[in-house]
Amino acid sequence: MTSTPPVAPSAPAVSLGAQLTRRKPVERLVADAGSGEGGTLRRTLGVWHLTMISIGATLGTGIFVVLGEAVPVAGPAVVISFVLAGVIALLSALSYAELAGMIPAAGSSYSYSYATLGELAAWVCGWCLILEYGVSVAAVAVGWGQYVNELLDATLGVTIPDAWSQPPGAGGYFNVPALVVVVLATLVLLRGVTESARVNTVMVVVKILALLLFCSIAFTAFRAGNMTPLFPLGLAGMSSGAATLFFSYIGFDAASTAGEEARNPQRDLPRAIMLSLGIVTVLYCLVALAAVGALPWRRFEGTEAALARIVDNAGGGSLAVGLLSLGAVVAIASVVLTVLYGQIRILFAMSRDGLVPPIFARVDRRTGVPRANTLVVGLFVSVLAASIPLGELANATSIGTLFAFALVNVAVLTLRRTRPDLPRAFRVPFAPVVPIAGALLCCYAMLSLGLSTWVVFLGWMVLGLALYAGYGRHHSRLNSDTMGACSSTSSTD
Repeated sequence: MTSTPPVAPSAPAVSLGAQLTRRKPVERLVADAGSGEGGTLRRTLGVWHLTMISIGATLGTGIFVVLGEAVPVAGPAVVISFVLAGVIALLSALSYAELAGMIPAAGSSYSYSYATLGELAAWVCGWCLILEYGVSVAAVAVGWGQYVNELLDATLGVTIPDAWSQPPGAGGYFNVPALVVVVLATLVLLRGVTESARVNTVMVVVKILALLLFCSIAFTAFRAGNMTPLFPLGLAGMSSGAATLFFSYIGFDAASTAGEEARNPQRDLPRAIMLSLGIVTVLYCLVALAAVGALPWRRFEGTEAALARIVDNAGGGSLAVGLLSLGAVVAIASVVLTVLYGQIRILFAMSRDGLVPPIFARVDRRTGVPRANTLVVGLFVSVLAASIPLGELANATSIGTLFAFALVNVAVLTLRRTRPDLPRAFRVPFAPVVPIAGALLCCYAMLSLGLSTWVVFLGWMVLGLALYAGYGRHHSRLNSDTMGACSSTSSTD
C-alpha cells in the first residue's frame, strides 16, 4: 500500500488589523533607498541644490498668487497671518529636519509614517501628499497665466483672452498658460535631476531679485493709514488668512523628497529645510507689509496678480511692471518645476512599496529619472491646472498639507519613544513640547478652513481609502513578504 505524503499546512492568514498597522522598519527604508527592481535614483545633490529646491517650491506661491486671496479675508493683519503660518510651518519643519536626517528616502512624510504609524497611516499620508504636491502644482499654474498676461500687456500691449487664460467657472473655456507651464516643467524634469536643479537655481535667483524690486517700489507708496484698523475682520479673519496662506509654505519639505538624490542626506537635508524656511519667511513678511501698506486691503479683491497692480499704482511704470511680471512668471514656473519633482518622488516611493502600480518606480537608465512616472503626473496635472479655478485648489491643498504635517510631528514623538537608539543628525529642540505644539497647530489651522474645503478633503480621503482597499493592501511588498515568511515557516514545520 502506498503512503500518501503529508500535506503542508496552509500559510496562516494575516488579519486585516495586522495589515493596516504593519510598519516598515527604518533600516529597511534606508536599505530600499539604494535598491529597487525598477532602478535607483542618483545621488548628485548637495546642500546648495537642496536649499534651492525647497526655496523654489515655496517662494512665490503665497506672494505672487495667494496674497490676493488672503488679504480680503484677513485685512492688514495678513502680515500677522504670514507670521502665524510661518510658526506653524517652523514647528513642522523641525520635525521634518529630524526625520529627513534619519530616513533619507524619497517618500518624505509618507516614509516617516510607514516607519512609525503603520501602512494605513502611511497610505493616508501619501494620499494627502498627492493632494499637496499634485494639486498645488495645478493651483500655482493657474496663477502663472495671470502674470503672463501682465507681462504681455506691459511689453507688447496684448493679452490672452479670458476664454483661453481662465478655467471653466472663472469666465473661460481652458487655461492654456497653465497647461503650457506644466508641460514645460515636465520636459525639464525628463532631462535629469542635475539639469533640473541647475535650471531651478537660476529661477530662484531671478524671483528673489523680483521681490526685492517690488519692495523697493512699494515702500515708496507706503501709507500708515492702510494698516489701520489692523484687525478689521477680527482674530477669526487673521486665523482664516493664516490657514489659507499656509498653502504658501508647503514647499519647504520638498528637499525631503530628494532624500535618495542627496550626496550627504543625513547632514544636508536638515540644513536645507531650516535654511530655506528662514529665507522664505523673512521675504514673505517683508513683501506682505509693503503690499498692504501701499494698497488699501479692500482693493485686493478679485486679482491674482496683486503685486504687479501695486507696482503700477505706486508709479513704478510699465518697465517695473514688466520686470516684476517677468520675475513672477519665472518664480511660479520654479514652483511648478520643484513641486512637480516632489510629487513624482512621492509616487516613486509608494510604487516601490507596492501601494501603487510598478510603472511609477521604473527609472530610466540613461537619465536616472522615473520617466513614465514623470509623463503620467505631468499629463494629469496639466489637465487639472487648465480646468479648475485657483481658490478651491489652494484650500484643498492646504488641508492635505496640514494633515500630513500633523502626522510628521506624531512620527517624531513615536520614534523618540520606540527607537531612541537611532542616530539623529538633527534633534527637535524642546521635545516633546515642539512636536505636540506642531501637531495641535496643524489641527487648529485645519479647523479654520471652510466647509466646502472639508467636503473636498473627505471626498478625497474616501477615494484614497477605496483605492488602498482595492489595490494597495493586496499588492503591498510587506504583504507579500509576510505571506512568504508564513509559507516558509509552514514548510519548515
